[in-house]
Amino acid sequence: MSAGWIFCVFVCISFSSGSFETLVISKGNEQWVSDTSMTRILKSRRCIMSAGWIFCVFVCISFSSGSFETLVISKGNEQWVSDTSMTRILKKRSVSSGEIAVQGVKVECKVTSRFAHTVMTTKALNKANISQEVSFEVELPKTSFITNFSMEIDGKTYIGVVKEKEKAKQQYQKAVSSGQTAGLVKASGRKMEKFSVTVNVAAESSVTFILTHEELLQRHFGKYELMIRVKPKQLVQHFEIIADIYEPQGIAFVDAYGTFITNELLPLVEKTVTDKKAHVSFSPTLDQQRKCTECDGTLIDGDFFIKYDVNRAHDIGDIQIVNGYFVHFFAPANLQRVPKMVVFVIDNSYSMVGNKMSQTKEALGTILGELPEEDYFGIIVFSTTFVVWRPHLSKATPENVKAAQEYVKTIEVIGSTELHNAVMHGVKMLYEEQRNDTALKNMVLMIILLTDGEPNTYPRTLPEIQESIHQAIDGNITLFSLAFGNNANYGFLDTLSKQNNGIVRRIYEDSDAPLQLKGFYEEVSSPLLSEVRFQYPDNVVNSLTKSHFKQLFNGSEIMVAGRLNDLNEIDNFAIEVFAQGFENNFELKGQANTQKWETIFPDEEYIFGDFTERLWAYLTIQELLDKKDKGTPEEKGNATDEALRLSLKYNFVTPLTSMVVTKPEDETKTDTFIADKLTEEERGKVQRYGYTVAASYPKYSPPTYFVDGDPHFIIELPDQNDALCFNIDDKPGTIFNLVRDPLTGIVVNGQTIGDKKVIPGNKMQTYFGRFGIVHEKFGIRLMVSTKEILVSEKGKQAKFFWTDTAKVKGPNMDLQVVKDRSLTVTLRDSVKFLIILHKVWQKHPYHQDYLGFYTLDSHLFSSNVHGLLVRSDQRGPEEYSRFSAGQFYHGLEFEVSEPFPGKDPNKPDAIMFVKEQELVVTRGWQKDFRQDVKNGEKVPCWFIHNNGTGLLDGVHTDYIVSGLFKTI
Repeated sequence: MSAGWIFCVFVCISFSSGSFETLVISKGNEQWVSDTSMTRILKSRRCIMSAGWIFCVFVCISFSSGSFETLVISKGNEQWVSDTSMTRILKKRSVSSGEIAVQGVKVECKVTSRFAHTVMTTKALNKANISQEVSFEVELPKTSFITNFSMEIDGKTYIGVVKEKEKAKQQYQKAVSSGQTAGLVKASGRKMEKFSVTVNVAAESSVTFILTHEELLQRHFGKYELMIRVKPKQLVQHFEIIADIYEPQGIAFVDAYGTFITNELLPLVEKTVTDKKAHVSFSPTLDQQRKCTECDGTLIDGDFFIKYDVNRAHDIGDIQIVNGYFVHFFAPANLQRVPKMVVFVIDNSYSMVGNKMSQTKEALGTILGELPEEDYFGIIVFSTTFVVWRPHLSKATPENVKAAQEYVKTIEVIGSTELHNAVMHGVKMLYEEQRNDTALKNMVLMIILLTDGEPNTYPRTLPEIQESIHQAIDGNITLFSLAFGNNANYGFLDTLSKQNNGIVRRIYEDSDAPLQLKGFYEEVSSPLLSEVRFQYPDNVVNSLTKSHFKQLFNGSEIMVAGRLNDLNEIDNFAIEVFAQGFENNFELKGQANTQKWETIFPDEEYIFGDFTERLWAYLTIQELLDKKDKGTPEEKGNATDEALRLSLKYNFVTPLTSMVVTKPEDETKTDTFIADKLTEEERGKVQRYGYTVAASYPKYSPPTYFVDGDPHFIIELPDQNDALCFNIDDKPGTIFNLVRDPLTGIVVNGQTIGDKKVIPGNKMQTYFGRFGIVHEKFGIRLMVSTKEILVSEKGKQAKFFWTDTAKVKGPNMDLQVVKDRSLTVTLRDSVKFLIILHKVWQKHPYHQDYLGFYTLDSHLFSSNVHGLLVRSDQRGPEEYSRFSAGQFYHGLEFEVSEPFPGKDPNKPDAIMFVKEQELVVTRGWQKDFRQDVKNGEKVPCWFIHNNGTGLLDGVHTDYIVSGLFKTI
């Protein structure tokens, strides 16, 4: 989707009391809801609403290249959502008219030499005789930067200020902790990210929202595309979409069409194209929107597309020099395609089971069928080990392609994710083919890697895997990565690809996944040039963006920008481009000349303003954000600092900055709103759960504790916004006392189990396989294993199986079993336990089912509670589970020094001062599986080594007991 914004109005008033499941937009374990005029961070809960009727009006319009943006104005005294992580709009109960009037909606975009500047203006009037809340929500293209946001209320204008993200966060937290309204909502879809604010508008007053964002349009498949999504859901009195395109190279074509355009609406799509300028607009009147003469339904419901390209010749390209900055666009016409050697490295670990593997096989079969015959290809599939289709690359003859397609059909899933050795073998195959001179000299070498999970980290860490592959490739091969689904380690693949001249693309788990895979391949399947280098005189230009590119692909475009040394004297300079073509070296020379923009586009102030400078800043920031993920620590730090400096200078909301809007509510109260930007790795986390979060801070949050996996223990300390974690290593069959509260009579013990057998080269992993829960005062004993649940209460016996769903209420204990997922144990007037079943493929050669244990409401324990921990869950070296540990019941005081480099470059060490000791700790993360049993949610923590020595009271063996229901 190229672009878009959506405008919606909600009027919500209720006339009957009731209880509704509520959850606004949430991220992780927190949720943001609107409680009258307060935006708070709340845990999932039921909210009681006194009354309400709901009237919903949507006007949806989108605009901008490569993705779309959505503007929503919603009104209501409260916002409601469900407890299921999915945002719901309640069905309307009664309807009123005239409360909110949308007076104007306008989206205006100017594209100047591919640089799009979009301004969205929306004005609404509160016609009621009481004040009402109005929310402004906008979804932006991922590649765009917000540059301005303002609100005009009662004749006063409140303008957003871009600040360093950490400072904006501190301002936001200060506002929340002092009881002021604070809003920050961010969400993400495939091509968009969401921002939202809510304001209170007085009776019979108006509000105007103005949002500006900028984006450099990218050329794909020979065109630039603007997509406007139009879903008003009602008749709108005035709205207008205008696009003006200015291209000094000359416009080759402009297409404009919509999925909803009827013969009656077609004349309203106005398109005017001259040599260097195009104008497209769509502005139907109220009556023209109607489905019929007397009805209120609208015809406008779908997507509106604008596609264009510029004139191209076999020359040096288009160079624009304006106000001391230049930009160079390069995509010469009539180049012959360069053949390639490509190795497909495909993950067939067990996590690919089901649709992911079948879709991958479908897409790979299609891709193989479209290989040009002069290309060479190979296939490697990897899980615990890797398998090569053929020992050497094969020419893409019809016979070889057919044989490969038949082989792809036989691929089955098995094992874990040993990525490193598979990629290294692909590198070896390419180098051997190149040395054997079986292919053309100038062929492009590439690896296309597809995986859906986390690479094995034994015996190498993730940074060691990246470094090993980077050294082997040595700049000679391009590595493209496809991160299939939201469980793939996007950050790892992003760095790996950037280090090797490639890019990473997320493939979404959906029915169109084969089309996504095929679409990505088509973008990189036809290289026209390789090793493309741009040379400009050193005495003329400085501050160049990237000027060396591994390839130029068919249908794409290369952009280079920079500054001129002397703004007054330089009006032309020489340019040289060198590359490798199909058979020979490619070389072009030309001259850049200052153009009279006032002559080319008279009376157009913006387009000959500072767009080249802002385009240069946009490109530079994007490249610096890439560099901050690779290179030495010093290089990463310098790139981050410079990207932040430019973001603040040019007022761009980037992953390093946030936009803060402060609106005084009265003399004692201030509303604070923040627009934030997600990285792609953060988007994946949001998309995994399908929601975002919003926020408020409780006055006190007791620690949370848990354990899982090998096993891994975590102590979460909300008041310190941090967590501590440690592992316990012992032999299978060991029983640990996790919780013992002598005053309440509650005891929880856990027994470990091991793998079926040890993976060669690995250590034995242990997990919790049985839990025993005792409540002495109630006469309760509960044994939970991976197979069954045995209950004994005052002599009465009962048995449940994980294959059932059951709910049992007793005088002192309630049980709820969710089939193959979880058991909730609620003790009367006391704590609640959650036990999670982690299912493993029955025929897995190494692993078996295991359990996780979580304690809810741990503050209900007495102050005498003790034990190794009070919540557990998880598997593997990067997972964890939670418990509330008695010895940490009253919290934990500790301090951590400034981090310093450790053994793992991505996991710094530090000195922790705790319990009058100094411990070397490591920054890492574990997982919480309460919300997502399959994938878990990462929780950053300080890892204490040596079985928690120095953190625990005593040593871990002090907590070993003789039986599942014993205390000694």
